[in-house]
Amino acid sequence: MVNTDPVRDWQIATVTSVHVETPRVKLFRLELPANTRFRAGQYFDVRLTAPDGYQAQRSYSVSSSPSDPSMIELAIELISDGEMSAYFHEFVELGDQIELRGPIGGHFTLSQNFIQPLLLIAGGTGLAPVISMLRQRQSVETTAPTVLMFSTRTEADILFREELMQLSEQDTNFHLVITLTRSASGEIPMETYFENRRIDRPMIDSAINLLGNVPARAYICGGSGFVETIGNHLLDIGMRHDDVRTERFGP
Repeated sequence: MVNTDPVRDWQIATVTSVHVETPRVKLFRLELPANTRFRAGQYFDVRLTAPDGYQAQRSYSVSSSPSDPSMIELAIELISDGEMSAYFHEFVELGDQIELRGPIGGHFTLSQNFIQPLLLIAGGTGLAPVISMLRQRQSVETTAPTVLMFSTRTEADILFREELMQLSEQDTNFHLVITLTRSASGEIPMETYFENRRIDRPMIDSAINLLGNVPARAYICGGSGFVETIGNHLLDIGMRHDDVRTERFGP
């Protein structure tokens, strides 16, 4: 059975895995009641209902590959004063049932048939929809030149670290650039690695050199200021507005 009206219908999903990914991020795998096809980059609305009827709702990007429509993975960061994230981090466990609906979103999605040079840029948990794109890329075995630029605070905050490092080592068409906004211990065995630095124009120019050309498309996901600054850099180098896809969260 395949869900044919996924956006309007609320579903009851079951938590099948809870994994502590970083000190502030947990990964939740949810088994869907019906196979639900989604595209890399889409998100789901999640709703919690208290016994007194009070409801809280938030949207989370899917981090899992679209190749498995029976489940989704959500990366949920613990946010100060965030009632939804606090509930997930403190109370949600295996077997719990969660209300959700989706998938939602169309502009910030990547087709599995896209085979042109691709630039992916993410800040913090903005990596969630981007890792879905990379996982899709692996499942369809594309050889399209791809660069991921990932910015986070510290080494301990690097999401999907082992998976990204392995992909970087095994796929000659994929390049990984990690930048930390704080100092590092020097334990990351990478050439394209920076500390005490945010993604800037020189770093973007270096990433384009890795691609060999201006990317045919770029996807940027993160906080509003992060996305706006980097989007302007890409427009300044000559990318078309329609080819710079953005998804933002926070103030």
